[in-house]
Amino acid sequence: MIEYVTRMFSYPFMVRALAVGLLVSLCAALLGVSLVLKRYSMIGDGLSHVGFGAVAVASALHLAPLAVAVPVVVAAAFLLLLLGESGRLKGDAATAVFSTGALAVGVMVMSVSTGMNADVNSYLFGSILAASRQDVAVSVVLSVIVLILYVFFYEKLFAVTFDETFAKATGMKTGVYNALLAVLTAVVVVLGMRMMGALLISSLIVFPALTAMRLFRSYRSVILGAVAFSLLGFLAGIGISFGWGAPAGASIVVVDMALFGICSFAAWPRRR
Repeated sequence: MIEYVTRMFSYPFMVRALAVGLLVSLCAALLGVSLVLKRYSMIGDGLSHVGFGAVAVASALHLAPLAVAVPVVVAAAFLLLLLGESGRLKGDAATAVFSTGALAVGVMVMSVSTGMNADVNSYLFGSILAASRQDVAVSVVLSVIVLILYVFFYEKLFAVTFDETFAKATGMKTGVYNALLAVLTAVVVVLGMRMMGALLISSLIVFPALTAMRLFRSYRSVILGAVAFSLLGFLAGIGISFGWGAPAGASIVVVDMALFGICSFAAWPRRR
């Protein structure tokens, strides 16, 4: 076992994958708890498709994918939030419109430009092992910023997650903190696309939170549990990917599914 782990991380690309993957998994788990409790679970799926469309356009214009995708997805997160609050378009409907529309734009752009190239394909299905040094540097910096903001505004995010109406009645600017949550989620989704792909990134946000909720009841314990399950799922998934040659994103999701199933079975007698 030790020899296998040593051999796995003797490759520079595996070290880069570990650095990015652990940070993104940590951020996704922290934000995932709030998103699941606020019933915004599918926002990750919608934003990832917007990100894919932005990456496709950036690739066609020979621009840096992350430099284009991050501001576009952040803007989309703000727009989704505004549409949901205005009541003109319900949250799930707005997410569906953005998701399918952006995915269609991405496919159209690829078809009329150079077609499906390897870089765009990696953002669609995930290829963390192919992350460049520049991708790693940008991902690490943005992940650290997300973690700092989450810790600094932890109590505010807790308030808008559990009782937004009461928080608003106390004078808290709930719209600001909902916007912050949307922005942080948008950044994590874009960073996670390289690891999980646009089609699987929402699972990185949802599964650890749901798994932790099967075993724990308090908000803090659910957060800590989600972080533990997210990191465990990533490490086990990346190990399976390296050993069997399976896609990293799919391997991580399969492990997350297994953890969710095991914890659901373990918690069944207590729920009865």
